[in-house]
Amino acid sequence: MKKSKIALLLLSGLMMSCVGAETPVESNIKKLIEPHLGEGAKVESVKETPYAGLYEVRTGGDIIYTDKAAQYLIVGHIFNAKTSQDLTKDRIDEINRVKFSDLPFESAVKLVKGDGKRVIAVFEDPNCGYCKRFRKDTLKDVDNITVYTFMYNILSDDSSVKSKNIWCSADRNKAWDDWMVNGKAAPAAPVACATPNDKVLALGRKLRVNGTPAIFFADGSRVPGAIDAKALEAKFATIKQ
Repeated sequence: MKKSKIALLLLSGLMMSCVGAETPVESNIKKLIEPHLGEGAKVESVKETPYAGLYEVRTGGDIIYTDKAAQYLIVGHIFNAKTSQDLTKDRIDEINRVKFSDLPFESAVKLVKGDGKRVIAVFEDPNCGYCKRFRKDTLKDVDNITVYTFMYNILSDDSSVKSKNIWCSADRNKAWDDWMVNGKAAPAAPVACATPNDKVLALGRKLRVNGTPAIFFADGSRVPGAIDAKALEAKFATIKQ
């Protein structure tokens, strides 16, 4: 079903209230909707929204909407017509927010520039062209930042090999930049060298990282894809350090 923007004129600027246990109606919607979402799809929760009699259905980190009888499915974003606020995007950002301090930073390559006060975690694949562009064109122009890079091997069969070679290098930061920025491959790692590759892969799947780069900020929010230095600075400006 093609996604479309659905603008609803709200009587107020209320956001969704999605706390508490499911009501009988919400539980029934869950049972009715799930068989129609495709093989393997699971409904994580159903909650009533404060507008237009719609119910929010969470599945796979995304949101769709339905009516009380689960007769119709609405795939798209809901906007406040007065303010143009994308309510669906705000809600998706909220449910996909992570507890940044709980990330396993010991499994990441750590880079500190300047005072390092501003912190991000980035999931990158060593074969990702956009990740290389992010390294070359964005991070080189940003100072006072700490970058935790999780090598997330999802693009090619040899991604995990390249990540292992980099992880097992004497200077991981240099080996990573040598490859991502300069195209210089790290030497082959000792066979016995242990890596966090499997742990990072499981973490990325748990966090629903479906592409690289994926950037996580200290407030738990995320930005999928590469952004330029101006956009990164603008994002930092919204975060309390």
